[in-house]
Amino acid sequence: MALYAELHRHLGGSVVPRVLWRYFERHSADLISRFRNYPEFEEFYTKPRNTLDEYLELHTLVESVQTVTTLPYFIYRLLRGAYIFENLAYLELRYTPYLRTPEHLSQSARIDKMTEIVDVVGKASQIPEYPIVTSQILCMHSRLPYEVNRAIIDLAAQNRQYVCAVDVAGGDSYYAERLPEWIELYQYALSLGLNTTGHLYETTSGCYPELLPYLMRIGHGIQIPLMYPELLPDVARRNQCLEICPTTYLKTGALQDIRQLKSVFEQCFQAGVDIAICTDNAGLHNVRLPFEYENLLTHDIISFSQLQACQDAAFRHAFAWPHSQRPASLLHGLLNPQPQTTLAR
Repeated sequence: MALYAELHRHLGGSVVPRVLWRYFERHSADLISRFRNYPEFEEFYTKPRNTLDEYLELHTLVESVQTVTTLPYFIYRLLRGAYIFENLAYLELRYTPYLRTPEHLSQSARIDKMTEIVDVVGKASQIPEYPIVTSQILCMHSRLPYEVNRAIIDLAAQNRQYVCAVDVAGGDSYYAERLPEWIELYQYALSLGLNTTGHLYETTSGCYPELLPYLMRIGHGIQIPLMYPELLPDVARRNQCLEICPTTYLKTGALQDIRQLKSVFEQCFQAGVDIAICTDNAGLHNVRLPFEYENLLTHDIISFSQLQACQDAAFRHAFAWPHSQRPASLLHGLLNPQPQTTLAR
């Protein structure tokens, strides 16, 4: 039975190391020529990094081979694994379409090519044998110019059959110098009726309260309860869900111990702020969604009832999920027929 919803997974970081290695062996051996064997490559690909910037450099390795031609190859394997090994019923894939276009083209030509990328991803995601409800979140990027980011918003608005929201990614420490620009872009997205999320409050240098009113969900957001808990009542009032990706914070150096998340969950539940547990980059981490759940439980960060609340929140805040259907709640009811005590939030 498909059970779970995944709200924060990057297309680039979703390729598990074995699949990427096999692709490189067959088509781009030069990219792995410095590795003696697969175990050495896997260790490099999945090891923790010192900073978010260093961690994000790994995305460029995958982005360079995710083209119009190859995207169906990667997406098929992604969805096969998500359905068989993770029991996903719903998946939002996020990525920057501009970074999947040929680098030798002019900026305007690359912008034009983005439509083809969205179409290919959308069609490749419709796999009858792995019937996951999928949708795309198109990411603006902190290193891309204004014209490209605005074109990404227009692209999202023009492809609602495939796209459910827009995001901003690329390292949150770089937002500061262009903050009025990001506000304008989010205002523009909302004026077009688009859903919004954004990588924010992931690191201590990525905290911008000015952007919070323009987001429907918050990508990561862990520094809000950790450093700015006074913001939690407003986050709850706006019904904003935090997309928490536990393993990411150990891989980027944002946290030193996963148990630091206990305070994040406790404060959010107390303030009435919803949390969806996500993977972010399941391939880079070699950790699938059920193992994120298990890690939080075994480290006594959350209880089983809190896990269920987070699973329900993921479906409730999913941008493209038919909300009359709730697989996680359905299973919970089947396994727990007695009335449940409402979780204090």
